Amino acid sequence: MAGLTIDNVTKSFGDLDAVRKVSIDVQNGEFLAVLGPSGCGKTTMLRLIAGFEQVTDGRILIGDKVVSDRNMHVPPERRRVGIVFQNYALWPHMTVAENIAYPLKVAKVGKAEREKRVEDALALVNMQGYGDRRPANLSGGQRQRVALARCLVAAPSLVLFDEPLANLDVHLRASMEDEFAAFHKRTGTTIVYITHDQTEAMALADRIAVMDQGRLIQLATPRELFREPANAMVASFIANGIVLPADVLTAEESGHCRVRVLGTEFVVRCQPGEKPRQKALICCRSADIEPAAPGEPGFEGTVTRSVYRGGVGRIEVAPTDAPDCSLHFDQKEPVTLEPGMTARLRIGSGWLIPEENAG
Repeated sequence: MAGLTIDNVTKSFGDLDAVRKVSIDVQNGEFLAVLGPSGCGKTTMLRLIAGFEQVTDGRILIGDKVVSDRNMHVPPERRRVGIVFQNYALWPHMTVAENIAYPLKVAKVGKAEREKRVEDALALVNMQGYGDRRPANLSGGQRQRVALARCLVAAPSLVLFDEPLANLDVHLRASMEDEFAAFHKRTGTTIVYITHDQTEAMALADRIAVMDQGRLIQLATPRELFREPANAMVASFIANGIVLPADVLTAEESGHCRVRVLGTEFVVRCQPGEKPRQKALICCRSADIEPAAPGEPGFEGTVTRSVYRGGVGRIEVAPTDAPDCSLHFDQKEPVTLEPGMTARLRIGSGWLIPEENAG
């Protein structure tokens, strides 16, 4: 399977840059998720890779072959790129086997070879014995696997997933995540997975490209994105991170800084080489916020909302010193904090957003 190179790519529609100066190297066999809010440019990126759109500037390579730049454009049918759509796009009047065989039939592959490759594709998605069924007689997850088999039967150089689980219910979505992960492990296929669902991206991807307003904001492993977001957008977008203003008081060689947050001093993680500065930002997760014990440094806030979630309550608090900031944490049973109450809290850990990205 081929790798993918997106080299300084821009795609403009009139005066709007839907994708702007994006560069990503996807390694052979890598599972890359492209993640971001609606309108961030991820669907345009998929269309550029697939060949449905030509780049305005920059270039795209599949393997070592340029497939799009400002002067040339290889059409979709010549790119050997497979696409799995969220709506399956199966023909209801065809059987499973006929749906899967259709790309081979168009390519004029002989009948015996077609049948063998269809059986191989069904085996890859654990659908042996379903070839004679119609799509209407399959579950949503089975239809998605048929769509994947139809994509794979043409031996694509890489596979694009366009929000493939968006139409499935929660339980089936979790099952299909397992299916996709097992498929990737079994085949080593290079995959680019477009999604707005960060839980899917975190569960499946080797690396995640976070996009916003057409730009690539951060490219990192799921763990790095969660623990070390590059800026405030990534910090708040990933896992509902809490972004708070801070002053950096001291920095240590161990990768920790002492900061003043909401009038109280705490120690948080930071990049090596950080220096004291004002008007910084830190990112905390709900697990980093906890009630302060008597005598511990802490800050006060007013509970604005308490939502019971079976065994825990999500508690939302407006700090007294920064009422426009909102933070949240989980309180285990018994859930005693209610709206209007005062809570005294501490920050157990956090991440200092690098200075060049803090604004």
